[in-house]
Amino acid sequence: MIEAHHRDGGPAFELYALGLEHKHVPEIQLYGGLSRRPIFMPSVGHYHQGMLVSVPLYLDDLPGRPTGADLREALRVFYDGSEHVKVMAGNGKGTLEPEALNGTNRLELYVWENEARRHAVLVARLDSLGKGASGAAVQNLRLMLDLGPGA
Repeated sequence: MIEAHHRDGGPAFELYALGLEHKHVPEIQLYGGLSRRPIFMPSVGHYHQGMLVSVPLYLDDLPGRPTGADLREALRVFYDGSEHVKVMAGNGKGTLEPEALNGTNRLELYVWENEARRHAVLVARLDSLGKGASGAAVQNLRLMLDLGPGA
């Protein structure tokens, strides 16, 4: 899809999988411990690499009804010591640029929240070519073998 998007000179940005049946939703629900199926809306932009993945969350549906700060801290603790995965504080602008990590094997995780509405959005920023499927496979293997997140 991405190759066709670039070859055909597609729009600058578009959402896809709007039937809300993306193939990764079951694993997000399972490994996120979610009792309610998450809304996952991936996107593609008119650039060759770089990616933002966002998952909206209802804070009241998560186990223990955490705050956004609780989610950020849980992620920070889980990835503490990881060379390539960093949990980030907000950037003060409320926006993210998808190509900022191009050429790296880094992944940044953000949690933006609206505590009054009990909503949050988890956002991962990565280089879609540098930290693609093979890198994810190695990280998942490390987790399955209980070696920690590693990269």
